Amino acid sequence: MTALTYAFLGGGNMNGAILRGLLDSPLGEGARVRVTTKSSASAAAAERDGRVTTTALEDDPRANQAAVDGADVVVLGVKPYLIGALLDEIAPSIAADAVVISVAAGVRLESLAARLPAGAQIVRSMPNTPASIGLGVTGLAANASTSPASLAVAVSLFESVGRVATVDEERIDALAAVSGSGPAHVFLLIEQYLDATRRLGFDEQLAKELVVGTFEGAVGMVVRDPETEPSELRRRVTSPNGTTERSVAVLQDADLASTFERAFQANQRRSAELAAENS
Repeated sequence: MTALTYAFLGGGNMNGAILRGLLDSPLGEGARVRVTTKSSASAAAAERDGRVTTTALEDDPRANQAAVDGADVVVLGVKPYLIGALLDEIAPSIAADAVVISVAAGVRLESLAARLPAGAQIVRSMPNTPASIGLGVTGLAANASTSPASLAVAVSLFESVGRVATVDEERIDALAAVSGSGPAHVFLLIEQYLDATRRLGFDEQLAKELVVGTFEGAVGMVVRDPETEPSELRRRVTSPNGTTERSVAVLQDADLASTFERAFQANQRRSAELAAENS
């Protein structure tokens, strides 16, 4: 595997998670990584690794241009409202065959391409926070200029922190609603389950053990037995006219599928608003 040069612009949590995944994977063998941060303090606190050079814009205003010069992969990890200015800054320094990967939510491929040289290879990514523990789910959408080889580079990078799905860009907002924002939805379910459990009289520690252990075990069964549908796993737990049947009936009356659908629709509307704001 050919060792590549990576430029990570922005030292935020997601860029940091992707960087750690890269360094811990076979991709990191012999890789050269340049990281830019806003402040000297952030640069000083950066993970120390002989393959990584971290520079603060506070110390070198041209750090971003220097980082992308000759880089094979450029990862844009700044906030969406900063993307335009960043692209204007680095566009003259990006190699013609580099692949540019955006982690910024709500910034469409056409908006990115408008600020880069013609023919630039651009991949829009939508990772989620479990990438920080190697269990991420990332959606990728590439523009027409991106070669299969360059897209494969992006896929490999995000596979270092979890699973990857490649979709057309018109599906990326829906994917973001399901998996990008998904951890927050799951955390809310756990939060509400915990609250209901505490109301049954369990103390905080035991309630958490019961709830987290139950979620962990149930998800583990789905993961270990992918051929069996969750509905079948539920059926096996639900004895006719038993206690589980009664509680499941209450949850089904709440029409959770429609509730999730409305939540996803609201999420996608906000993605469209962000895209308009950053076009």
